Amino acid sequence: MFYRENGQFKTSYRADQQVFPILQDKIAVWALIAACFVLVPMLASDYFYLAILIPLVIMSLAALGVNILVGYCGQISLGSGAFMAVGAYGAYNFVARVPDMPLIPALILGGLCATFFGILFGLPSLRVKGLYLAVATLAAQFFSDWMFLRIKWFTNDSPSGSVSVNNLQVFGIPIQSPQAKYLFCLALLVVMAILAKNLVRSAIGREWMAIRDMDVAASVIGIRPMYAKLSAFAVSSFIVGVAGALWGFVHLGAWEPAAFSVDISFKLLFMVIIGGLGSIMGSFFGAAFIVVLPIVLNLVLPALLGVFGVEISTAGISHTELMIFGALIVWFLIVEPHGLAKLWSTGKQKMRVWPFPH
Repeated sequence: MFYRENGQFKTSYRADQQVFPILQDKIAVWALIAACFVLVPMLASDYFYLAILIPLVIMSLAALGVNILVGYCGQISLGSGAFMAVGAYGAYNFVARVPDMPLIPALILGGLCATFFGILFGLPSLRVKGLYLAVATLAAQFFSDWMFLRIKWFTNDSPSGSVSVNNLQVFGIPIQSPQAKYLFCLALLVVMAILAKNLVRSAIGREWMAIRDMDVAASVIGIRPMYAKLSAFAVSSFIVGVAGALWGFVHLGAWEPAAFSVDISFKLLFMVIIGGLGSIMGSFFGAAFIVVLPIVLNLVLPALLGVFGVEISTAGISHTELMIFGALIVWFLIVEPHGLAKLWSTGKQKMRVWPFPH
């Protein structure tokens, strides 16, 4: 009853095309953002920040970038971990080699490095698609692993490829405490999400979706496939590169090429599929599912088995967690292949007509 647009009249095309056409949606989103900025810092502990909130926020940003490429443009990619690595090492080199380089420009420059890298490995999308494109982007993953491990210049002559950053600050404000790191990452996520939401609703966003739905028909009506595909790779790689720089600078502090292995590429792809392809909100749902569920299983399994007097080792917990996690993913994809965002959309639609049948 409270979720109806009765009396909310639109008097212009601009008003009808708002990001949140229903007032309740706008209020709920801004209330959620305010709660994340105000209530969470009042209640969360350092462990909660470091184990859940900071990884969740950064992975949500990375999933947002992957969703633009895979969900909106239909170009499947398994090289997201490589784009994150390029963003992290690119930002590190600017900080290490340019005196007094501020943090935010370093993150942006790292994202631009990932943009050029993404365009380079997006060129095969002009000729191949589907599984062949996935294999082509997977080559970016192996190339980045080799590049950062073998070419010492990228790691400032570190023999192991391991690098580290410290004394992070923005406008003179130190980003050292878990709370400060969380708020900084959250602010970047909100800005990027708003920009991405408006971008996918613009002309270039409609071109991406036309290419995704039927590239031949899109080219017939005047859409340039080369421009649309490479621009999707560029925007996606930039966002993923910034997320990779945040993952290295803020979450890890010190990292090596293995921190951005192919596992992270698969996790990002799972986030997009589970959350919902072609949905900004789905990126957040998918990231929450992938990041939070293993932690919950790791805490619940020993307690649940302890009720039945069964003891389980740490390795057993890890293996059981992976099996349950994989089974849940398969079950979820069978039950709702359009992702959590579809469930959310269906739930809102039912609320709009409740208590009448739908």
